[in-house]
Amino acid sequence: MPPIPPSAPSSLTSKLRPLDLGGTAVAAHFLGSAALFATGSGTILLVDGEEERRIAAHKGAILSVSGDARRLLTGGDDGRVVATLGDGASETLAEQKGRWVDAVANGPDGSFAWSTGKTARFQPKKGEAKTLDLPSSVGGLAFAPKGTRIAVAHYNGVSLWFPNAVAKPEFLEWKGSHRGVIWHPEARFLVTTMQEPALHGWRLPEGAHMRMSGYPSRVRSMAFTAGGRHLATSGSTEAILWPFMTKEGPMGKQPTMVGQRDVRVSAVACHPKEEIVACGYEDGMVLLIRISDGAEILLRAPAGSPVTALAWRGDGGALAMGTEDGKGGLTLL
Repeated sequence: MPPIPPSAPSSLTSKLRPLDLGGTAVAAHFLGSAALFATGSGTILLVDGEEERRIAAHKGAILSVSGDARRLLTGGDDGRVVATLGDGASETLAEQKGRWVDAVANGPDGSFAWSTGKTARFQPKKGEAKTLDLPSSVGGLAFAPKGTRIAVAHYNGVSLWFPNAVAKPEFLEWKGSHRGVIWHPEARFLVTTMQEPALHGWRLPEGAHMRMSGYPSRVRSMAFTAGGRHLATSGSTEAILWPFMTKEGPMGKQPTMVGQRDVRVSAVACHPKEEIVACGYEDGMVLLIRISDGAEILLRAPAGSPVTALAWRGDGGALAMGTEDGKGGLTLL
């Protein structure tokens, strides 16, 4: 992506390729050059060059998504975990009929984790699955950046689970309902979104608490910038960027705020190499914002429906976006 000038009078809106996703955008993800859009209708739209393909991944809604460089994992209300590749091939990896797959996560070496209700499961590439029963429904799953340690978010905290170990999971306690969960790229911090309008975090390994509050609404989207210097979040009328460049994390420090508008940020995605964040808003607008000085470039003008999915291509040369009303877009940068 070219550097963003201090002022950006021209926009990239003319480069936006509009797409009909066929359902609410649950998530977007790139596999190589292919952009994949997971929808609430259970289908995945794959866009690669001029080709557009619709993949019937689930017989029902897609509830959870996790992507890495090899595949897109989706969990549905049909009780299935499905892997979709960049060539459009899809495969059912796990199934539990009559249950909703609330969370999925890609692990190392082809392993993955998924949850239904109060049970989390780990499936190695070879061998039998391991299960962990929790005191309440699983809110989110995330593998540590290296290894098979899994953070399992649930009511009143997070369990850190080594599926291949005999020892009980380590429990990080904080009252309330924990939803999404994310590891710092260096595994020095763990952060969850709460049912209330706040984040909670722990400094590892000692487990010191980090409370990040003051949001007017619940945080539904968060992502670390390249190298983990900032955690970008939705939930306010600007993107809130918490500093994580020191060993103390954001404690005692003020966040950076960019992209101030009179409507709330609904989705964020961080450039894979630069300190740049893509911000989607509840009125459908998408901005590219450089963190160092707040310079903005307009990618998508307001169009009425909230942005619910944003994703960068691995080289930072393209951005995919999707909205609640099933509209999508792809921009080459």
